[in-house]
Amino acid sequence: MKGETERLLLAGLRQAGLEPLRAAVEAAFRLLLDCFAGGGKVLVCGNGGSAADSEHIVGELMKGFRLARRVPAADRARLEAAFPADAARLADRLQGALPAVSLVSPVSLNTAILNDIGGEMVFAQQVYGLGRPGDVLVGLSTSGGARNVLSALKVARAFGLATLGFSGRGGGEMAGLCDVLLLSPAAETSDIQVHHMQLYHTLCAMLETERFPG
Repeated sequence: MKGETERLLLAGLRQAGLEPLRAAVEAAFRLLLDCFAGGGKVLVCGNGGSAADSEHIVGELMKGFRLARRVPAADRARLEAAFPADAARLADRLQGALPAVSLVSPVSLNTAILNDIGGEMVFAQQVYGLGRPGDVLVGLSTSGGARNVLSALKVARAFGLATLGFSGRGGGEMAGLCDVLLLSPAAETSDIQVHHMQLYHTLCAMLETERFPG
C-alpha cells in the first residue's frame, strides 16, 4: 500500500471514529484492487438508503472522484487512429474508470423480475447474468437480513464471485456470506448509513489513488 493510500485510510477512519475497522477496510481494499487489476468489475446492490449508496459507490468508481484520472496514452492513440478529428476532444474529456454496475438501476428489468420471478431474486438474477469469476459483489444491508441481498450473495458465491458486505448490528446472515464484511458499530439505521458512506468513500479514494497514480 502506497504512502498516500495509507494516509487516506487512516484519515477516513479517524474522521468517523472507525479505527477498529482498519484491518477489515484493508482487506476490502485488497479484494477490490485485485478485482480491478485482474480486469474484473464490481456489482453493487442494496435497498432504500442502501440503494442510494449503491448508486453513489458506482458514481465514485466510474469517473474521477478526487483525481483527474487522465486517459492513458495508449487509449488516446486508439482514439486518434479511429477518429483523428475528434480524438483530442474525446480524450481530454474521458476519465479513467473502475468498472462498476449498480443492480438497483435497470427499472424495466427489475420490474419484470419483481412481477415474473419475485422480489427476493431482483439482484440475484442480475448477478447470475452479469457476474463472472474475478468480479466482486458488494451488498449493503444495515440489518444484514435483506432477503434480496442475501440471495444475490449466495448466487455470487456459487458462481465464483468474491463478496464484500456493508452492514451493522453484527451483520446478521450476511456475516456468513461475505469474504469481507464491514460492520458499523452503530445501532441506529441512519448512523449505520453514515458510517457506510465514510467507509466506501475511503475505499474509493484509496482505489483511485492506487489505480491512477499521478
